[in-house]
Amino acid sequence: MKKRILSAFMLMMTAIGMVFMSGCGKAGKEAELVPVDFTVVSFDDIPKELTAEIESKKSEDFRITYSADGWLYIARGYGMQNSGGYSIAVKEVSMADNAVYFDSELIGPKQGEAVNKLATYPYVVVKLEDAGQSVVFR
Repeated sequence: MKKRILSAFMLMMTAIGMVFMSGCGKAGKEAELVPVDFTVVSFDDIPKELTAEIESKKSEDFRITYSADGWLYIARGYGMQNSGGYSIAVKEVSMADNAVYFDSELIGPKQGEAVNKLATYPYVVVKLEDAGQSVVFR
């Protein structure tokens, strides 16, 4: 009799454990990301308000979003660098149900490359259709 009760109890605990474990499976998954079409914006095409904000923050690392006329602008700056020769690679602009994801990388001058010795303030601005979602910088 004790064996039956113990077996039934163990079976019930196993079933409860399986229910709780199956619920955790989806919570750990990242939302499916879909690449988004975007344009890297030239200096002359950046909205004046955004240019002013970039100018005020350019000496420090910054992440800025700006919306205007149905467009979302994402700006990423890497602060003051001691020389020229830097570039920025946009690694990701994608969208999930909850947000737009943006990732970029600062690429330094190549070994032995002739660069100016003046301070520079590398940044990139991309433009995409504004879907009204928040932006996650990676």
